[in-house]
Amino acid sequence: MAFKIVRNDITKMNTEAVVNTANAEPTVGAGCDSAIYMAAGCDELLAYRKEKIGSVAEGEVFITPGFNLQAKYIIHAVSPLYVEGDNGEEEKLRSCYRKSLLLAKENDIRSIAFPLIATGSFGYPKEEGMRIAVDEINAFLLGNDMEVFLVVFGDKEKALGERIYPDLEEYIDQNYVEEKQIAEYGPAPKPSGLGGLLGRNRKESEQIQEFAVFDSCAVPAMAAMRAPIEADLDTGESFDDDFADIHESKLEERMKHLSDTFSQYLMYLIQDKKMENAEVYKRAIVDKKIFSKIKNNADYHPNKLTALCLCIGAKLNLDESKDLLARAGYALSPCDKTDIIFSYFIENGIYDMIELDIQLEEHGLPCIIS
Repeated sequence: MAFKIVRNDITKMNTEAVVNTANAEPTVGAGCDSAIYMAAGCDELLAYRKEKIGSVAEGEVFITPGFNLQAKYIIHAVSPLYVEGDNGEEEKLRSCYRKSLLLAKENDIRSIAFPLIATGSFGYPKEEGMRIAVDEINAFLLGNDMEVFLVVFGDKEKALGERIYPDLEEYIDQNYVEEKQIAEYGPAPKPSGLGGLLGRNRKESEQIQEFAVFDSCAVPAMAAMRAPIEADLDTGESFDDDFADIHESKLEERMKHLSDTFSQYLMYLIQDKKMENAEVYKRAIVDKKIFSKIKNNADYHPNKLTALCLCIGAKLNLDESKDLLARAGYALSPCDKTDIIFSYFIENGIYDMIELDIQLEEHGLPCIIS
């Protein structure tokens, strides 16, 4: 059995079956539905649906030939329209995955590709839709042998990944590779004396020039920084009073949490950022039961991956993340690629667990979601 999250065009997946997000009535909808109909041959597939299938209720599935697709079959899952989340949407969405997999099994299909059902034009929240998909696929694979792909990105998200990748590669090189070299060979010796100075390479010489330029600018720069402070003094306004008014109460509040456990500090940060608990664990794609244990037990000790995911879920900056992780006895290691990738996403304010998971997979690391 195998389950993999991939970045691809579902119409180009080379699997025995692909899953379509279908409408209840025999019409062509937007998003995935439209893409599959166009790639398969719209007129032929729509005629087949009208003549042989007809109307189908939300949460139910049916199968058609793949027509012009590489896939032999299309399994159509009639997706629920998300309203407010309390109209049976979750059970219908779970049914789409569960019944699609069972229908594939009945037809001896060995490989299948799913879109992230209902998270496009049907309005289902992406992170919650991902959690449901992973739950149902993993539950099926516990007792069945099938190759399952979850195709989670469209053109917009694919472009995001392509922009992230080169910057992430450079970030890994700067952090991970340098630390590994130091660990293996020790720190580079520092040149001393005139011989050392003359022996510097061009890059180091350029750095010396940069420092010289900085030094030459230091005096006017300091004068520019001093001017507004002196102006405040001339008008009788106090710089210290401004700091106290803006920051003192917030600093005092932070000081109260010096001895917080991981659980207590996480709850404080969520409240301080005016977030809802559900918003945090859904964005982190952390199971609600695990989050409840963290919330209700001040001494609960999560594993490191859960802690890292919650840093993403709570949209913490790098300093907040390091502080929170330390309270569970963890640190972001510059010698661990998973930690480096999390650091990159946090440092750049990219709070997308699905994209992060794809980057882990593309760098040959164990995925978190699948």
